[in-house]
Amino acid sequence: MTVLPSSAALKPPKKPRDVRLDFFRGVCLIIIYIAHIWDNPWASFIPARFGFSDATEIFVFCSGMASSAAFGAVFVQRGVWMGAVRIAHRCWQVYWSHIGTFLAVVALMVGAEKLLHAEGMYVAGLGLDQALGAHAGSALLGLMTLTFVPNFFDILPMYLVILAMLPFVMALAASDKRMLTLALLVLWAIAGTGLLDLPAEPWSVGTANAKTWFFNPFSWQIVFFTGFAFMRGWIAPPPVDARLIGLSAAVLLLALPLSWQPALDASETLTAWNVALTPLIDKTHFGVLRYAHFLSLAYLAYVAGGENGYRIRGAVADALRRVGQQSLAVFMSGLVLSFVASIVLNVIGRGVVAVAVVNLGGIGVLFGVARVVAWFKSSPWSGDGGMKAGRTVVAKPTNAEPMNAESQKADQAKPRSLSENSVSVST
Repeated sequence: MTVLPSSAALKPPKKPRDVRLDFFRGVCLIIIYIAHIWDNPWASFIPARFGFSDATEIFVFCSGMASSAAFGAVFVQRGVWMGAVRIAHRCWQVYWSHIGTFLAVVALMVGAEKLLHAEGMYVAGLGLDQALGAHAGSALLGLMTLTFVPNFFDILPMYLVILAMLPFVMALAASDKRMLTLALLVLWAIAGTGLLDLPAEPWSVGTANAKTWFFNPFSWQIVFFTGFAFMRGWIAPPPVDARLIGLSAAVLLLALPLSWQPALDASETLTAWNVALTPLIDKTHFGVLRYAHFLSLAYLAYVAGGENGYRIRGAVADALRRVGQQSLAVFMSGLVLSFVASIVLNVIGRGVVAVAVVNLGGIGVLFGVARVVAWFKSSPWSGDGGMKAGRTVVAKPTNAEPMNAESQKADQAKPRSLSENSVSVST
């Protein structure tokens, strides 16, 4: 019998995953679910109401970190070409996830109108009345070519385009990281002028009211690749420093009165300042003050979580971490579920109890989705077959005569230095 170490035994142990990444990504997905429910009173308490940045920045930043962990090593170990192939596969998955989610929501809205005898209420509410009417052909073609990107369906297309940039970023990083930094900053600046806006509605192109992508990917790439660079080690993590904590807190406090609607309603001066800052806090082109606000918020969260997230403990934290680990599936489910919740609240009303039940019930469903997806990804139907690292499989002798007791004793007496992490390759 030939016994060799398994591939798992030969690989160096992986660095423990920082739980802050999955935890905050999970928090972000819950916030996005709450924000997408129409006229949701709970949406008055999400981060977007108290500052320039919101859950989208968390999602994109954490996606950059997760992409670095998932794809970065492929580029380093297998080269840019194979890394590009890996990214193309992921883009394919995200593309069809976007198409499927859109069609599921449209079917839901059409079905709800028929069931509730509310013709035009939900389809028009999403701005899809023209897409399903006079411009149906253009809408279908636009959906498949990502030139029709209606509201609520703009995050995945943005993510897809940024992912497609990754091979170019990795190729340039291998040559000169300073040049890469300059290129990304210049791209961000050019996108901020509107020159790189992408069409979001085919039939409005060339008109005065032409619609463009709400999230310009050439602007938002700066957030994604900031997270990517941190995870790759291109940017050193900031130290825990009282001065940085104070500066970050000051940025958040200064932004509060310029973002909180009750303060804006009470002061014409604050409203005027908010309007004057529009180019710097613009969400579509990711204004520089949004970036500063997000980095300040991210730094405080980074410090609060403790090294590798050791302060993030407990059943709720674990559930949120699982949600973050299954981000694509949970995002898709949350988007569809938010429209279901909107329809339910339209029917039963938006009383305190009804709102709480719908919000908490939806969050519970997302926790369940994360568990189910993780279970499916574990391939429970295959079994480990004794092939997992840390186990030894002893093959049966191939001769017709069974192993007798003496030969068993002799075999057991052989050195087992490799047995702790080995598998048999004999047949």
